[in-house]
Amino acid sequence: MAARSAPSCHLRLEWVYGYRGHQCRNNLYYTAAKEIVYFVAGVGVVYSPREHRQKFYRGHSDDIISLALHPERVLVATGQVGKEPYICVWDSYTVQTISVLKDVHTHGIACLAFDLEGQFWSLCGNALTPKRGVFGKTGDLQTILCLACARDELTYSGALNGDIYVWKGINLIRTIQGAHTAGIFSMNACEEGFATGGRDGCIRLWDLTFKPITVIDLRETDQGYKGLSVRSVCWRGDHILVGTQDSEIFEIVVHERNKPFLIMQGHCEGELWALAIHPTKPLAVTGSDDRSVRIWSLVDHALIARCNMEEPIRCAAVNVDGIHLALGMKDGSFTVLRVRDMTEVVHIKDRKEAIHELKYSPDGTYLAVGCNDSSVDIYGVAQRYKKFGECVGSLSFITHLDWSSDSRYLQTNDGNGGKEVTNKEEIKGVHWASWTCVSGVEVNGIWPKYSDTNDINSVDGNYIGQVLVTADDYGIVKLFRYPCLRKGAKFKKYIGHSAHVTNVRWSHDYQWVISIGGADHSVFQWKFIPERKLKDALHIAPQESLADSNSDESDSDLSDVPELDSEIEQETQLTYRRQVYKEDLPQLKEQYKEKQSGTSKRRIRAPGNSIRLHFVHGYRGYDCRSNLFYTQIGEIVYHVAAVGVIYNRQQNTQRFYLGHDDDILCLAMHPLKDYVATGQVGRDPSVHIWDTETVKPLSILKGCHQCGVCAVDFSADGKRLASVGIDDSHTVVLWDWRKGEKLSIARGSKEKIFVVKMNPYVPDKLITAGIKHMKFWRRAGGGLIGRKGYIGTLGKTDTMMCAVYGWTEEMAFSGTSTGDVCIWRDIFLVKTVKAHDGPVFSMHSLEKGFVTGGKDGVVALWDDSFERCLKTYAIKRAALAPGSKGLLLEDNPSIRAISLGHGHILVGTKNGEILEVDKNGPITLLVQGHMEGEVWGLATHPYLPICATVSDDKTLRIWDLSPSHCMLAVRKLKKGGRCCCFSPDGKALAVGLSDGSFLLANADTLEDLVSFHHRKDVISDIRFSPGKLLQVNTGAKEQLFFEAPRGKRQSIPSVEVEKIGWASWTSVLGLCCEGIWPVTGEVSDVTASCLTSDRMILATGDDLGFVKLFRFPAKGKFGKFKRYVAHSTHVTNVRWTYDDSMLVTLGGPDMSLMVWTNEMEGYREKRPCDSEESDTDSEEDGGYDSDVTRENEISYTIRALSTNIRPMFGIKPHLQQKEPSVDERPPVSRAPPQPEKLQTNNVGKKKRPIEDLVLELVFGYRGRDCRNNVHYLNDGDDIIYHTASIGILHHVATGTQSFYQEHNDDILCLTVNQHPKFINIVATGQVGDSADMSATAPSIHIWDAINKQTLSVLRCDHSKGVCSVSFSATGKLLLSVGLDPEHTVTIWRWQEGAKIASKAGHNQRIFVAEFRPDSDCQFVSVGVKHVKFWTLAGRALISKKGLLSTLDDARMQTMLAVAFGANNLTFTGTISGDVCVWKDHILCRIVARAHNGPVFAMYTTLRDGLVVTGGKERPSKEGGAVKLWDQELRRCRAFRLETGQVTDCVRSVCRGKGKILVGTRNAEIIEVGEKNAACNVLVNGHVDGPIWGLATHPSRDFFLSAAEDGTVRLWDIADKKMLNKVNLGHAARTVCYSPEGDMVAIGMKNGEFIILLVSSLKIWGKKRDRRCAIHDIRFSPDSRFLAVGSSENSVDFYDLSLGPTLNRISYCKDIPSFVIQMDFSADSRHLQVSTGCYKRHVYEVPSGRHLMDQAAIDRITWATWTSILGDEVLGIWSRHAEKADVSCACVSHSGISLVTGDDFGMVKLFDFPCPEKFAKHKRFMGHSPHVTNIRFTSGDRHIVSAGGDDCRLVTFSAREQTVFTSY
Repeated sequence: MAARSAPSCHLRLEWVYGYRGHQCRNNLYYTAAKEIVYFVAGVGVVYSPREHRQKFYRGHSDDIISLALHPERVLVATGQVGKEPYICVWDSYTVQTISVLKDVHTHGIACLAFDLEGQFWSLCGNALTPKRGVFGKTGDLQTILCLACARDELTYSGALNGDIYVWKGINLIRTIQGAHTAGIFSMNACEEGFATGGRDGCIRLWDLTFKPITVIDLRETDQGYKGLSVRSVCWRGDHILVGTQDSEIFEIVVHERNKPFLIMQGHCEGELWALAIHPTKPLAVTGSDDRSVRIWSLVDHALIARCNMEEPIRCAAVNVDGIHLALGMKDGSFTVLRVRDMTEVVHIKDRKEAIHELKYSPDGTYLAVGCNDSSVDIYGVAQRYKKFGECVGSLSFITHLDWSSDSRYLQTNDGNGGKEVTNKEEIKGVHWASWTCVSGVEVNGIWPKYSDTNDINSVDGNYIGQVLVTADDYGIVKLFRYPCLRKGAKFKKYIGHSAHVTNVRWSHDYQWVISIGGADHSVFQWKFIPERKLKDALHIAPQESLADSNSDESDSDLSDVPELDSEIEQETQLTYRRQVYKEDLPQLKEQYKEKQSGTSKRRIRAPGNSIRLHFVHGYRGYDCRSNLFYTQIGEIVYHVAAVGVIYNRQQNTQRFYLGHDDDILCLAMHPLKDYVATGQVGRDPSVHIWDTETVKPLSILKGCHQCGVCAVDFSADGKRLASVGIDDSHTVVLWDWRKGEKLSIARGSKEKIFVVKMNPYVPDKLITAGIKHMKFWRRAGGGLIGRKGYIGTLGKTDTMMCAVYGWTEEMAFSGTSTGDVCIWRDIFLVKTVKAHDGPVFSMHSLEKGFVTGGKDGVVALWDDSFERCLKTYAIKRAALAPGSKGLLLEDNPSIRAISLGHGHILVGTKNGEILEVDKNGPITLLVQGHMEGEVWGLATHPYLPICATVSDDKTLRIWDLSPSHCMLAVRKLKKGGRCCCFSPDGKALAVGLSDGSFLLANADTLEDLVSFHHRKDVISDIRFSPGKLLQVNTGAKEQLFFEAPRGKRQSIPSVEVEKIGWASWTSVLGLCCEGIWPVTGEVSDVTASCLTSDRMILATGDDLGFVKLFRFPAKGKFGKFKRYVAHSTHVTNVRWTYDDSMLVTLGGPDMSLMVWTNEMEGYREKRPCDSEESDTDSEEDGGYDSDVTRENEISYTIRALSTNIRPMFGIKPHLQQKEPSVDERPPVSRAPPQPEKLQTNNVGKKKRPIEDLVLELVFGYRGRDCRNNVHYLNDGDDIIYHTASIGILHHVATGTQSFYQEHNDDILCLTVNQHPKFINIVATGQVGDSADMSATAPSIHIWDAINKQTLSVLRCDHSKGVCSVSFSATGKLLLSVGLDPEHTVTIWRWQEGAKIASKAGHNQRIFVAEFRPDSDCQFVSVGVKHVKFWTLAGRALISKKGLLSTLDDARMQTMLAVAFGANNLTFTGTISGDVCVWKDHILCRIVARAHNGPVFAMYTTLRDGLVVTGGKERPSKEGGAVKLWDQELRRCRAFRLETGQVTDCVRSVCRGKGKILVGTRNAEIIEVGEKNAACNVLVNGHVDGPIWGLATHPSRDFFLSAAEDGTVRLWDIADKKMLNKVNLGHAARTVCYSPEGDMVAIGMKNGEFIILLVSSLKIWGKKRDRRCAIHDIRFSPDSRFLAVGSSENSVDFYDLSLGPTLNRISYCKDIPSFVIQMDFSADSRHLQVSTGCYKRHVYEVPSGRHLMDQAAIDRITWATWTSILGDEVLGIWSRHAEKADVSCACVSHSGISLVTGDDFGMVKLFDFPCPEKFAKHKRFMGHSPHVTNIRFTSGDRHIVSAGGDDCRLVTFSAREQTVFTSY
């Protein structure tokens, strides 16, 4: 059947009618070559008006919706819609892709710009920082539709109302009113000025300063019409291009502006369905939902007629003579027009539903009309369209009609794809005049094989050329052979339309195909190139040749390709899917842990012994190829299971790369032969690049493939790596492997790809080969463009098994599954050469020729053009040289890998053998393993170092485990075997076979002694009996006992089982080995176990490929173990040798036999082993300390979610209903004026409002829960630290401070870049909400400490916050650790804002992670019972847990700090005060009791290597909280901090020149001199918050603060320091100065209050009348009364004139809630009280009577105003006060300004009074959530605010100005 191959003709896109004007704008430009570039559907068009020619760019797969032109006007960028949208950058001359950008957007790319600064965004790190445009007073906030940028930060924007806004920087400076009468859609800047176009159809030209030049109204021109709307303008010289909403493109020449030239038009919005072809002329007719019918000339590529109808048009047909045109309408009518002048002949409406199809009969007598109501009507043409009849019986709406040639029959299709014929007689012989039906025998092949979709909209048959063209819903036009009878025929496909192609027709002379797009309203005209012309076409226009990426051959299977070779068939069926991937283990564990929370009794320790991988028998050849190479020094590198093996053939030893955790599937060698890349199976499979010398990973590439990686290849320069995945689309990825970055990615093929090869001459090109697949790729930016190999007449696409490049960049050679070698030039097949019988599996290119290997077991050498075969080597047993390490199983094994070097040919076979062929012929066998099939049987000899294995490959083999490591004997069996066992004397060997028989063989010669066959099923274990009892495990996890030889079942109590002396123990059940079952026992079984003969160590193997060692007996659940990865999936068997010196393990599916040496406990010191410790966390507590516990459990709230700090209730003030005021005075009145609200104290000064606040001083430092956050800068002149959301640079000598204020929430960590190139660069990390990259997400800021410039902002996915940051040695990388549950560790290239790598760190809190000071890729993290040593390899993070087991009874403690020494030494500080010293990742000693309490801080001095530690301890004679150590932590010197505290707790240390900088938990920063140990306190602060009390001195710039830490402190603003502090012993809540400033009253949390004399700090009096906290305390202005307000809903009055006895004289009654603030009136006769239910009350003093008269209240003048309630301050309540409140307020002494503090941590400045709701204000950040109190100092020069959570005091200086403008 011809339908099996695609048609050999071809379509070429010749013209596109249309332009996308709707929903898009600014998408029309002049290129540098004066051509016009625009887009329609999925095609970018470059149109040359001079030559009237179009070029097409077709790299998109869906609608293009945006376009931008590079400033140099040659490159174009286009962006498309879709699930994975991308941007293509292409050249407008050659229409070739330059680059593809993908992976960022989700729904579509709506707007593009080449970088001329855009909407005030500044790119900083990975966060785009938008600055909101400030509209100010100049304009209303409008929807801005377009932008143009000019010089000096000027930006012009067009708005929806037709105004143009002019911006300078981010401020609006003027508006140009009414530039257009409606929205401005487009703006274009050029050398002469600007052009704007709007919805009003006008184009306006402006000069460079935006003064109008001229206006062109398109609606008034010849071509204009009502409703014309401009979507795009482009002005170049004297030409203006205009694109309209209705898909027209005009070109206007400026001096003839009323004659625009229409250069392109298309249908407007609405679906396009109707298409008809003129029967005699090259004309096409289209009709659309835009109600227009248009006639196009296919020769001139132009619109020649257009006519508007009343209704949307759905179908069209032209009569045979070309005179009448019939149009079917959406409303059920149809109209007939005359073609020549478009006049109406007749209009008939017989139906209610849309007419879907109409056709004239071939003889011109009838018109058939198909309607959506399932009927076809027949009309007579000559009889003025009289209705003759109708056909019924169709089940659904009519979609297609065809007449037979004799006009007697009609065939129809309906929407269900059914097929009806008018006459039910035999229709076989009918000859149809046209074929447009989508169903029917003749077109079965257009449907895919196994689907019953109905997405093909239209077909049209070309009988002459025997081709059929189809159009479908996916925007694809396909070419099939006609007829095509069998489903799933081959085709060629052409992309271009975006969504559905609604109709497709051949032109009358079959020269063209016309296709129309529904949603894209475009008409495509394709040139048909028949077979005979193809050859010429190839040479004419290479970029349009078949090589074009869009004429893909079809994807369906080639049915007539010869049957696949059995081996390849097997291989294609391998899926490599796993039930459980090793990556899933951590999550599984967590799930199971939650279920089994109860089992935390002490578990047995891990064993002291460990094992090391010693030798592996096996090589993976059965499904891999070209995976065998020589290294530089002649070692051999290959892979088996999950191990990369480097084999030294001289010494017969192996070294191993054990970084993979599942099967390795491919291996490639770096051109310098020193590095190797290996790819593995996995859910997110990785490619590892590792060094064959050190066997350490250099880079790990992840994140782009699924299931596994099946092919890799290095580029010739060794910098890039290509990899292919085994996901469904076999993704091809190109990497920069050193950086670990993905450069480009593309879908490879649906079928399996076997090879990828990079071009040795051009690094951007590569080929992939696979099943029916040979593709030539070139890189374009982030994508790869692939072109299928073009075979032409030379044959069919065969399955390619291998490929290499030849001696030039064009030549490539591939080996096929039929034994041919194909020779390619560029993408064309030149010739084929028969090379082997059966598939060619491997090829290797030499300087002067090639070598190939195939299934026939022959190695062939060829000359450089594959003309002659120079020599062949057959792999035969006879040629085996005497030094071979084993025996060849069969002659001519299938060859899977070939490599040359060192005078030899290296050959890998399917049977798992590696052979070395000498050039002269002798063959040496080096390595071998079992062949395909699982290996289960394993037995070790009772007294010799040999073992036997038996496998499903039907062989029984004996292996030598002594240093000669070879296979001693092999014997083929009739059946596969599952088990074997040596007899106790070692003479006989029993083998159980899979058919239920077993045999005994002579252990030396393997000849049969005897065989039995009793059972039907597989024999799964076999044993010789040393005694009587037999123990059996079953698959149902039961343990049974039988007595031999009778087989009677015994039941033995489990206690007794231990006492019986079993001859061997391989049971996995029972009490003795309960502990070997893992937490995830439900998904992974333990398959095998074996006990050493001293009964100490139990080795187990499980389904996940782990080999584990346990102590025996392993009682109790989840015993501790050591675990080793080398096997990939099931370990089927484990056995110790007779003397326990070695452990032998078998991998089932990976067919490898691994030999491990057992290392006893004492032997360990010499060489660290590479096991992983148990992965279940240690249950021992890591120690306890209150500070650590608190830090570990703290939860940081973000500012946006902060809630009310006081337990308020009631309705908020701005929501309360206002009572009507009594005193509504007439506007003019004789009454006296109302008194001042507030007594003011400026004498004769003119009142000026405060205009701005500037942050001046911050008292406080965050030491409670942060660490390592105080550093020296500028050689110790400055220190840098943080508190709340502010970074502070504090000058040591003067005490002045400057601030970094860009964080929007609390900073948790800070670090300084130590590299001289990045001097004074600081990184700070903050708390945040979720990791959704929104504004509240946590971020890291990198900034310059001197000028406070932000250098980079990294928005990160550490949800909750960033708790540690550290710069690398070169300063270019930044490491961050999150507070999210996984405690993610992330590495950034901070200058670019690029995230390099990220990985979950630990399931408990990580406190610190730091880079080694000499490294860019190694760092250490410490935390709760956690220390990990990390390496960055490319973009992957590899971690090793710290190993404790070398030291006796060392236990994993909680680690708090880390420092570094030379020679890979690491020091970690612990919670118990010890410091652990690690070499690499192994604990080598412990410095016991380095401090008496936890070691919180450590610092490594880079210049001399000395280490500073800081801890928590009580000061004593010899000890101190800070110690300075030598480089190896052997000697130290202690320093005491003279703070007067009972215990000093150091949280941060840093060492400068001769000084040590210490930050303590008590919020002090102290500088300690190293010579004299003198302490100098630089920064003070309250220890614990909140600081509730705040009072300013009545006449001087002093203020007092009182806090929960029991201290009251006196601060001096001018001297910037703390003057004094008093310890009260109880938490203080409020504080107040007397009016003269001689006394201070302090209210306590326990209800007591104290009065001190300021001069002597002596107590004048104290009293406790209440049990609850005192919230506010006030002296009356005449100093007579003291008012004390408490949380017991009371205010007490004391008369101070009665002396210090302080008897209460009265109190206020009926206060509804607790007191918040109080203020006296100026005459001391009234007191206003604000309460916790949002109500303000006024009381008389001293009677305490409640004053209810509103008029009287309004006339009171107050001495101070600190109330947050009252009509005068209603405006301070914001709209957003649902959760959080205004917490404090204070009116200035001048009485006209008001500052407030709120729960979000904002300080706001208002005018006073502010009775209007939501008053205008300015706001200032400086606190964490909750400002608790705020006050003006005397003279209003400063404002002091106190913080809640952040325990800090902030001083703002107030700036006055005559004008007050609002924010």
